[in-house]
Amino acid sequence: MTVQWRKSSYTGGVQDETCVELARFPAGVGVRDSKNPEAGHLAMTREQFARLSRRLKEHG
Repeated sequence: MTVQWRKSSYTGGVQDETCVELARFPAGVGVRDSKNPEAGHLAMTREQFARLSRRLKEHG
């Protein structure tokens, strides 16, 4: 399976230094730092990602 990473829709553009990339996995979602993708990624279920997104929107 080839994983396709995409930049978050909340990025400030190509030169944004605080951007994350997202990928869909069979069991959930992957999140990684776009400027250091070799460092690995966080994997979470879709439910965990939804909770994280809600909290970031509430406190962000």
